[in-house]
Amino acid sequence: MAKSTSQYVCTECGWTGAKWFGRCPECGQWGTIEEFHEARPSKRGTGGGTGSGGRRTQASVVSAQAQAQPISQVSTSDMDRLSTGFEEFDRVLGGGIVPGSVILVAGEPGIGKSTLLLETAGNVSRSASGSVLYISGEESQAQVRMRASRVGAIDDALLLAATTDLGTVLGLIEQTKPALAIVDSAQTITSQDVDGISGGSTQVREVASALIDLAKTYDIPIMLVGHVTKDGAIAGPRTLEHLVDVVCQFEGDSQTALRMLHAAKNRFGPTDEVGCFDMSGQGIEEVTDPSGLFLSTSEAPVEGTCVTFTLDGHRSLPIEVQALVTNSVLPTPRRNTNGIDANRLAMLAAVLYRHGRVNLLTKDLYVSTIAGGLAKEPGCDLAIVAALASASSSKPIAKTTCAIGEISLTGQVRPVPQLAHRINEAARLGFTRAIVPTRRTGRRPEPVPGLEVVEVSTLADALGALYLR
Repeated sequence: MAKSTSQYVCTECGWTGAKWFGRCPECGQWGTIEEFHEARPSKRGTGGGTGSGGRRTQASVVSAQAQAQPISQVSTSDMDRLSTGFEEFDRVLGGGIVPGSVILVAGEPGIGKSTLLLETAGNVSRSASGSVLYISGEESQAQVRMRASRVGAIDDALLLAATTDLGTVLGLIEQTKPALAIVDSAQTITSQDVDGISGGSTQVREVASALIDLAKTYDIPIMLVGHVTKDGAIAGPRTLEHLVDVVCQFEGDSQTALRMLHAAKNRFGPTDEVGCFDMSGQGIEEVTDPSGLFLSTSEAPVEGTCVTFTLDGHRSLPIEVQALVTNSVLPTPRRNTNGIDANRLAMLAAVLYRHGRVNLLTKDLYVSTIAGGLAKEPGCDLAIVAALASASSSKPIAKTTCAIGEISLTGQVRPVPQLAHRINEAARLGFTRAIVPTRRTGRRPEPVPGLEVVEVSTLADALGALYLR
């Protein structure tokens, strides 16, 4: 007979515990702890139960179903990847969808997860030999059909279903045997075999385990949509991310159309790739070359601007930093930032005063990037300081000049990782001059055709190379 135990779960973050709290210990929300009863499955045995007969039966089943063999003899001929129809998505996945894999795509509400997977379903249904099954637990079939018409994902091989019952989901997948199955979302599907609220840790764990077992049994790839909590973590138990094969984070600023897809976990490829997408009224379009997204279109040099190159996975992206310096009428000058760490700006202003002889401590400083770009890595320090010095002295920096380097509290310009990759991208985009840190050890980098590389070791030398002293 199954035993029942009383537990408590947070409806906001999925925390579970054996004691009730008025405030969730995990997310700090009040009044979100609810009681539920989790059923524990009874021990099942064959023949002798837990005795020697049961152990012999279990051993015979294992020997009949799985045989150990040398790894060199394991065939991978049936592991041809399935293309999603997006080159950016395929690169993040490591070359495409692996048969039998389970992929979790998580992101904030309204970021475009369902739209991305619906377009992926349309692309796969038009190219693959089999059908594609799209199961929605949040919308009806008519609502999904309206969105599919808008994004151009209408195809006879794309099958739609709307249900929140796990047994129905498993039955549909077993019946149709699709080339790809998409479940939107994992937090809305519930199992009748276990207790717990929809989206709770018990239900999410049961749903994920059942779908993973089905994917491995029938060699059907399954994509899951995952919700996130207020702090950006994937809702549900942490074991969900351990169970699936690939975890993708779909990120972006709601004020801009740019979307980034990162692989936080990938058993079949690298985790440092990033895919760029553009959100529009007609759906999501991939951006194969995002180099011009974060640069202004002005051809004439403008004071207070400087371009740097930041790394996002294997991709080097140019980021234009813009700065505005004005006289302050307040006792405490303003420090407003967008896409830049405010604490980093305060430190760089102090270093610029102490080692660059540029006094901005009594000025209002406004520093921003373009189109939602992020310049928060240390390698962007030199460009931020250059933009501030340019705005303060009213001396523009040439549009074909970029600055890359980290600045320490002592005024030293420190090296940054993968500098050669950054300057090669700068040369490809037409930059003719790059201010970079001095190489301390190892052989000097090979010259880049068409690009003058100026190495500096101190902040004062960098300002001199930019003609801002």
